[in-house]
Amino acid sequence: MRAPSQGQKRRFPLHVHIGVLFTLLLVSTGVVLGIFNYRQTSQIILSSSNQLFEQIRQEVESDLRYTYQPIRHLLSLLVLNEQNQASDAYQRMDLLPAFAQALRDNPKLASLYLGYEDGDFFMVRHLRTAALKQRFDAPANAAYQVWTIDRSGEARPVSESQYFDADLQWISRRQNLKEIFDPRTRPWYNSAVADGEQITTEPYVFFSTGVVGTTLARLSRNKTVLAADLTLADLSETLAKHKVTPSTEVVLYRPDGAAVAYPDINRLIVKNGTTHLAQVEQLSPALGELFARGLQQDKQGAMQLAKRRWQVSYTQLAEGGPNGLRLALLAPEDELLAEAYRIRWQGAMLTLTILLLCIPLGWLMSRILVRPLRALVLEAEAIRSFNFDYPASGRSPVLEVDQLAVAMAKMKDTISSFLDITASLSAETRFDALLRRVLRETVDLSEASGGLLYLRDSSSGRLEPHGLFLGGEQHNVEEHRIPGFDQGDQSIPAWLEQPAQGGDSRVASIGFDQAGGFHSLLHTLDSPRVHLVCTGLHNRQGETVGVLMLLHRDTGDEAELAMLRPERIAYVEAVSGVAALCIESQRLLDQQKKLLDAFIQLIAGAIDAKSPYTGGHCQRVPELTLMLARAAAESEAEPFRHYQPDDEEWEALHIAAWLHDCGKVTVPEYVVDKATKLETIYDRIHEVRMRFEVLKRDAWIAYWEGLAKGADEAQLSSLRDATLAALDDEFAFIARCNLGGEAMAEADLERLRSIGTRTWTRTLDDRLGVSWEENQRQARTPAPSLPVQEPLLSDKAEHLLERPASELIADDNPWGFKLEVPQYKHNRGELYNLGIARGTLTNEERFIINGHMVQTIRMLSYLPFPKHLANVTEIAGGHHEKMDGTGYPKRLKREDMSLPARMMAIADIFEALTAVDRPYKKGKTLTDSLTIMAGMCRGAHVDPELFGLFVSAGIYQSYAERYLRPEQIDEVDVAAILAKAGLA
Repeated sequence: MRAPSQGQKRRFPLHVHIGVLFTLLLVSTGVVLGIFNYRQTSQIILSSSNQLFEQIRQEVESDLRYTYQPIRHLLSLLVLNEQNQASDAYQRMDLLPAFAQALRDNPKLASLYLGYEDGDFFMVRHLRTAALKQRFDAPANAAYQVWTIDRSGEARPVSESQYFDADLQWISRRQNLKEIFDPRTRPWYNSAVADGEQITTEPYVFFSTGVVGTTLARLSRNKTVLAADLTLADLSETLAKHKVTPSTEVVLYRPDGAAVAYPDINRLIVKNGTTHLAQVEQLSPALGELFARGLQQDKQGAMQLAKRRWQVSYTQLAEGGPNGLRLALLAPEDELLAEAYRIRWQGAMLTLTILLLCIPLGWLMSRILVRPLRALVLEAEAIRSFNFDYPASGRSPVLEVDQLAVAMAKMKDTISSFLDITASLSAETRFDALLRRVLRETVDLSEASGGLLYLRDSSSGRLEPHGLFLGGEQHNVEEHRIPGFDQGDQSIPAWLEQPAQGGDSRVASIGFDQAGGFHSLLHTLDSPRVHLVCTGLHNRQGETVGVLMLLHRDTGDEAELAMLRPERIAYVEAVSGVAALCIESQRLLDQQKKLLDAFIQLIAGAIDAKSPYTGGHCQRVPELTLMLARAAAESEAEPFRHYQPDDEEWEALHIAAWLHDCGKVTVPEYVVDKATKLETIYDRIHEVRMRFEVLKRDAWIAYWEGLAKGADEAQLSSLRDATLAALDDEFAFIARCNLGGEAMAEADLERLRSIGTRTWTRTLDDRLGVSWEENQRQARTPAPSLPVQEPLLSDKAEHLLERPASELIADDNPWGFKLEVPQYKHNRGELYNLGIARGTLTNEERFIINGHMVQTIRMLSYLPFPKHLANVTEIAGGHHEKMDGTGYPKRLKREDMSLPARMMAIADIFEALTAVDRPYKKGKTLTDSLTIMAGMCRGAHVDPELFGLFVSAGIYQSYAERYLRPEQIDEVDVAAILAKAGLA
């Protein structure tokens, strides 16, 4: 190998330099830390143990204080009770509620009792545990024991125990005939009497329950002593929680060495003939040696006890009896410093391990540091393949590598963000939402403080503000009074005019003096100066459709000014170009929607205009349907809780409501508007009237002919008058029949047929001057010889119009229609029409009317609705269906219909009942209409839940105030309507 030439400096790879430096640092750091760590850990542990001992002492002292003081206060209050001086056990039972409440409020309180000068005794004990109940042979549901001893008036004391439940309800009584207890012999009684104030006994083992406790007593009047037994078992649990190490000894004891609290509570009480407290020397040799030293003051530090070095904390506590208590806490140093020994050993092993691994680890780390360079190459390849999910190479401590990584990441984010915003804007379907997203996305991408969007009106050319985004929030342009500018307006700022006229983007800085109508923007951004970037939005034809303005607060930070550089502006222009195309597309879609909506309303208006008697129906039903839909959407009732239509569903409902009767364009006006039974294109009652006129004239002719032949004039006059009167009456009857009604009696039908048998003489050929189609129908029967006698009313063969095959509906039709199709398309027979039982329509004409639903569904099914409007046909075509499946045209049941379709059925019925523009009926009042609909509800014709909402939400009232006449609006008894509908 050729040696390096003289003067040429030998160079090593970057990872070699990094590896050597890393090795030296690890070696030196490991040695220093290994030595220093052990010393500091030992000092910290010992210092922490002293603080811990002090904390334990404070907690035990606090526990004692909070144990004794509440009971002392309680006794001070209870001793004032006058009932303490009651003379017999019966009167003393009045103390039970107060004593029971005190026991409930103080869980450490075992019992409260009174000792009297005459040897009487009254005690209330809380039976908190099953062990206590078993010890005192108490019932299972007993909560309190009341023990009384009465020595008055008896040779022997009367002792009994009574048991009460938690509500102080008496349960049972038990007597003790061999009672030997006398409170006057107890130390607590004698001490309280002798002291005259409140006393506290030394802790001892309660003879009745076998637990450690103490007695607090206070003298009342007449040498009556009130006392309380206080258990100290919780102190042992407190000490058990404070064992610092496994061998830690912690004990609370009396000055005479009797232990009061100890973590192992089973060793605390000694039973060897008598039950008493254990001595501290019985608990541990170290504790015994500490007690033997007879310490007279508090001590904390290290001591040699029982051949072992201990950290000791000894404290004298004033609380706990006449002479207080002593707290001793001992922790062996070897256990306290076990962690320090372990850390010292681990430190040594770790230091050795580091020394062994530092060299290869240094080399490994150095290679890791240069790894981002290789990762950057792979990341660049991924970006070239448009794979933006490839993980970033990460940051590097080497400045140049890190700068390259950051630049690569920003480039990837820029390209990815551009593609994301393009997809995001293209996916937005609502114009207002699109404008908001354009602003938000562009402001976020450019890291601007805010953004303002202007759009040019396509007709006037005026620039109008349409969106404002400041400080991460959408703002109202009207509240900020952002100005708009007419085309050619001289007041438009230059930085806005150039991009608005199709020029290049402009960058400007403005303060309050140049802000003009934009002062509120500076106030909101809290900046005296703002940097602006204005770029035009251009459509596919290169026309400017608006201006996008980005605002940057002037904070003096150079990093923010970087956003105004040409490369950032070019990026904003690219994004704004995509935004402009999306805005233009949305505008076109919006215009198409408006055109569709106008065309729909044009059709509905044409349908209403076609019939002067149903004008406005197609406009009122949508209003009523949308009112009911909004009430359902706002209702929290169970049937409508999940009905929360989105914008597309509202659009579908709107279109369906306006087109629900579009099939009426195929229905002849004379059928839709048929006001009388004989009406076709004109009312044929006039023909019938003329026949009666002919018959009346024949009556006169017969009268004059009779006179000419010499007949009796009086008889002829009587016959003439009778005939004329009969004809007038019969015509009046037929005229009434022609008007239609709710029902036609069988007697009326019989009379109609009888009148129809009258004949009149026709002398002219009725086959002259008629259409060829009618001639074909007349040809079904031979022409009679003239003159001919014809019935006054007749059903002729030519009155029957055949139904063409194209109007027949097969059973397996693709729309699912289930209709009974009449044989004839029209039946214009006079007797047949006048004999219509209800209304004015024949079966054939009613089928034609109902056929508008068939035509509506067929017409809408041929329209290429987009996916979100696919259910328009179902909604519009179901408003004549009934909930029981007897409606038309598909005989759908309630479960087969959508909620909007059922809404439209109610709206259509209510509008038809209240409409005042129908020739065959008057508009009904609110009460009448709702009563009819309630009957339909009970008859399963309309949805009961929707009808209940329609009534209870007051939709009928809102509609009436807008569309009904004042005389139709009456007071509605909502409860009665709902009851009639079966909804109450």
